[in-house]
Amino acid sequence: MSWQEAEADFSDEVTGTNTLGEMFENAADRRGDADAQQYKGGVYDRSMAGVAYPGAPESDYATLSYEEMRETVRYLATGFRALGLDPGQRVGIFSDTRMEWAQSDFGLLAAGGVVTTVYKSSSPAQVQYLLGDPDAVGVVVENEELLERVLEVSDALNVRFIISMDELSPKYDDREGVYELAEVYRQGRERFEEETYRSWLDERDPDDLASLVYTSGTTGQPKGVQLTHRNFRANVNQCYVRYGPRPDRDADMPSLDSQTETVSYLPLAHVFERLTGHFLLFGVGGTVAYAESVDTLKDDFSLFQPTAATSVPRVYEKIYDAIREQASESSFKQRIFEWATEVSREYYRTDRPGIGLKTRYKIADTLVFSDVRDALGGNIEFLISGGGTLSEELCTLYHGMGLPIFEGYGLTEAAPVVTTNLLGEPKIGTIGPPVQGIDIKLDTSVVPEQKFTDAMGEFGELLVKGPNVTDGYWNKPTETEEAFTDDGYFRTGDIVQQRPDGYLMFRERAKQIVVLSTGKNVAPAPIEDAFSSSRIVEQCMVIGDGEKFIGALIVPNFEELRAAAAEEGVDLPHDPSEMCDEEQVREAVAEEVEAVNENFEPHEQIKEFRLLPEEFTEENGLLTPTMKKKRRDILDTYAAEVADIYGDEAATQSPEPTP
Repeated sequence: MSWQEAEADFSDEVTGTNTLGEMFENAADRRGDADAQQYKGGVYDRSMAGVAYPGAPESDYATLSYEEMRETVRYLATGFRALGLDPGQRVGIFSDTRMEWAQSDFGLLAAGGVVTTVYKSSSPAQVQYLLGDPDAVGVVVENEELLERVLEVSDALNVRFIISMDELSPKYDDREGVYELAEVYRQGRERFEEETYRSWLDERDPDDLASLVYTSGTTGQPKGVQLTHRNFRANVNQCYVRYGPRPDRDADMPSLDSQTETVSYLPLAHVFERLTGHFLLFGVGGTVAYAESVDTLKDDFSLFQPTAATSVPRVYEKIYDAIREQASESSFKQRIFEWATEVSREYYRTDRPGIGLKTRYKIADTLVFSDVRDALGGNIEFLISGGGTLSEELCTLYHGMGLPIFEGYGLTEAAPVVTTNLLGEPKIGTIGPPVQGIDIKLDTSVVPEQKFTDAMGEFGELLVKGPNVTDGYWNKPTETEEAFTDDGYFRTGDIVQQRPDGYLMFRERAKQIVVLSTGKNVAPAPIEDAFSSSRIVEQCMVIGDGEKFIGALIVPNFEELRAAAAEEGVDLPHDPSEMCDEEQVREAVAEEVEAVNENFEPHEQIKEFRLLPEEFTEENGLLTPTMKKKRRDILDTYAAEVADIYGDEAATQSPEPTP
């Protein structure tokens, strides 16, 4: 039986076509006393600690069973109804990823509400739009800081209630419409009747709207993607039949099932984490632990010891950087680490390693790889990467270290997973074949013939159709019509290559392809990804649209450069801006650029670059909450550096990259 047939035939108690509320109830029925959620102590001033469940010890964690989580969800749903929430009304969740986010989401959905998500980093103006456009009647916020952002724009909203997950200071005691989540829980506990609660679930239909997830449109104004219970439920099924315990698989092969334990840290406001680290995990009856933050992942992985995790490429790059930095405590350790990583890649790429390579790999595993796995808790069976492209070199390294990463592709409008690699047949450098039930086509008319010609498959814009795909945008009929073809396929705006074996390779966002004044087209992503395992370059953004040659804005790895200089007896300035002016730094980066250029065609090579003193982050507004570059904002912020690159006509003739 082929894997396609196995996916089409596979179904069990997890798969279904019911609503998300019913899906969770069924999981709770099956799992009962099994662990559902794990939460750290000493992180939040949880209003429900001591009311709905005990507080966790500081620097440790506590656990809620499925039965305990279900009780919380049921009481919250009843409390939301007591506040006047009617079926179909929109309620925002404005918070970082944490246990109460998940409980509030399921509670609102069970009560018949429609959840609209707001990133924690959203400004008051963004909050006003993200709650005002869907005409939200309420919002669940994380704490007083976010509560104040809502209150700042509340006169422009129709919000009737604001609920804080954390405890509030006494100044809010008499504020009308402001509550702690614990108060909603108490009201629900007093009023809860199981028969009434079940009737709310029965009244919901899979085709009812479940959530509005806002994504940037071509005009820059966010568009609310309408996702129904069916959209999410279908994607849960699609991911489960690909990664679940199918009978056609070897019994020893890891799978996604009720024994899966994961750490959630990406924003639940983003559809990738909402599906993979929330709906999917609770649908299969797994355990979700909540990290303190992206900055504490090393400690959190050691604490929770997950078996699987989902993330975006930038986080995997950061994890690798942290491991490498620890290995560079001495020149000897650094040499061992570099040797081991090369052994890792060679071992993974060799179909039949000989005794010599096997021996070297065993030594490398003892000295390096086992420590890396232990740093991630020691139990990781597989990792999932989405939300961007992951360097082929880095992905190969992870596989070789015994930490297989399975790349996939998705978008908000598909709830979100469209393709992903197979557990038994991962093909590095691809985003895998489409998940079961997805129909795809390629629009080759949008791809310049001279750029994308390859014997390994056809190129084009990816068009998708399936039960997980949205039917449109909230109150935007024109944008909805433009997003679909005449025969009902959604236009993703992404250029992919379809290989003869059915696996897809992501090439570039159509709008991000750089078109040089010479007519040549360049995809920035592969060039930028080539720096992902660099010791010298922390981040790179390729530029050159409308210009004669490719340039780049580069953020150096200042700590690595200082350490390398110190070994040579050279003291570099501490200030990053001053370091960017140092000849030794510019020359080191130039050598790295030259090495990367060797892997690309002449018109794709970086001819000039400028060094930037500050990393692109969410805090400075240059990365999205899911760690994608905000290219327009970066270009605006560093307009002077861009002008400097392209202001000198003589530079276009330079055959080597110049700083």
